[in-house]
Amino acid sequence: MRRLAITSVTLLALGCQASSPGTEAAGDETATTTTESGSSTGTESGTSSETETGTETETETETETGTETDTDGPDTWRSSLYPDDWTPGFGDDAGRFLHDFSWAGYHNGEAPIPDAIAGVERSVLEDGADPTGAADSTAAIQATIDSVSQAGGGVVSVPAGSYRCDGLLTLTTSGVVIRGAGPDQTFVWFTRDQGITDVDHLTVRGAVTNGDELALTQDGQALASEVWVAAAENLSVGDDVAVGWVITDTFVEDHQMTGTWMSFNGQWKAFFRREVVAIECGGEGCRVTLDVPLRYPALIRDQASLRVETGYLREVGVEDLSLSTVGDWDAAWQNNRSHALALIGVADGWVRRVRSFESPHSSDDRERHLSSGGILIRDAKRVTVADSSMARPQNRGGGGNGYLFEISRSSEVLTRDCEALAGRHNFIQNWDFGTSGCVWVRTHSAGGVAYTSANETISTLGLSEYHHSLAMANLVDDSEVDDGWQGANRLGYSSGAGHSATQNVFWNLRGRGQIRSFQYGWGYVIGTVGLAVYRELAEATLLGSLYTEPVDWVEGEDEGATLEPSSLYEDQLARRLGG
Repeated sequence: MRRLAITSVTLLALGCQASSPGTEAAGDETATTTTESGSSTGTESGTSSETETGTETETETETETGTETDTDGPDTWRSSLYPDDWTPGFGDDAGRFLHDFSWAGYHNGEAPIPDAIAGVERSVLEDGADPTGAADSTAAIQATIDSVSQAGGGVVSVPAGSYRCDGLLTLTTSGVVIRGAGPDQTFVWFTRDQGITDVDHLTVRGAVTNGDELALTQDGQALASEVWVAAAENLSVGDDVAVGWVITDTFVEDHQMTGTWMSFNGQWKAFFRREVVAIECGGEGCRVTLDVPLRYPALIRDQASLRVETGYLREVGVEDLSLSTVGDWDAAWQNNRSHALALIGVADGWVRRVRSFESPHSSDDRERHLSSGGILIRDAKRVTVADSSMARPQNRGGGGNGYLFEISRSSEVLTRDCEALAGRHNFIQNWDFGTSGCVWVRTHSAGGVAYTSANETISTLGLSEYHHSLAMANLVDDSEVDDGWQGANRLGYSSGAGHSATQNVFWNLRGRGQIRSFQYGWGYVIGTVGLAVYRELAEATLLGSLYTEPVDWVEGEDEGATLEPSSLYEDQLARRLGG
């Protein structure tokens, strides 16, 4: 087991500042001093699903709590919380258990992302796009998107070439896929670098709104797929719904967050985005069965309810191309929270084989790819991000910048076989309550670094992390970590993020970095190789363990090479699908 020397420092430049709802406050980091680690070359190669990213090591086969498994190869062991006959709901006498994470991804993992797309196919060249990059192709590409949308869906084909876009691109119709010739052949680069705070360059956007609200008549139980309402005459099988509740003073007090959680107090928040699969009404009211279990109790005390949702985009994707937003250095540091690609209000969508690159619009020789953010998934469900890589943003300062793979207010998002290099937070859950059931599997995070200013002279370690309020029941799985992953009490940072994580699992992780697990209630670190693991309350920096008792569960430290199964998500998915 390796331990790193950690120095806790408080930097005024990283202090929390107020922000408007839906934005990230400047100064969002716990300040742990270290040097930048991992690769910072910004290469454009993702992590292949067929490639093992870990480091093989010889380990002892005995663990304090695990169970050995006899095999013809090296001895293996299983977590005591995941025996061979595991079923959802299994737990130990102390109340520790692992959620069923198998629901993450496109169509809950029950269907592959399609290659054949129904509808028309139209090339952007037909509308005048310039594949040499000499002329602005924004209007031409947007015209092709609009044409395919008006035809009822299909493929927007972006052939091999270099496409300069001086403006922004938007897709707002279901059934449309933007498809390049491959990330090493199709390059789309955006030049706008003024006035882009909270502006995304390529946006796939639904318009999700809430309809009828049905108050729960019984507390919704964690791990249950059923909720009860008084009547359901305006509800149908197949409806999109959100289960949520009000952030009441009592809810805040229960989590010991009084004076910290303040940004959303008194507001109803969607915690779980679901679909209705059955409705049965009788003398006790109506039992509504949902496609995915609840992850946390939904209490009548907190005005828990079910709200009908409409407006998701469906069957949309962006694939097989490279994106860049790099531009003027000073301009990049004058804007906040701008992403290369955003999927907002999407259900059953995907991003695959998308990379970042340094475009001709780069203003210097620092080899940066992005002005700030990479890929954003927000207010979404059942989305897969696969075989993609994002790297080397210009702005890695506070205010929500340098987030390469970001998820916000979303359920069951799968990020698989992806690489993130040299961002402020390479993989991150961010802003607000309402992220659950998300999985990162076979990912690689390296070179994370946070800066206090554009001159990049003072830096701290940039962790992948649960960044905002109570991200729950998420999984980091079978991945390589050469910087760090964190779930902790972030106190007043980021407009009062407080407890950022609960009931999340770090499973079979390896690398040269660290895991910092100080989760509210139980958190889990199961199977590591080479990583420093911090979970004892005294090991937290900047009071990050405050009110996080009990100490998070750890099994198999430095024994991850023989952990069975190597991927918890894939094993659970195979069990659920009968494989």
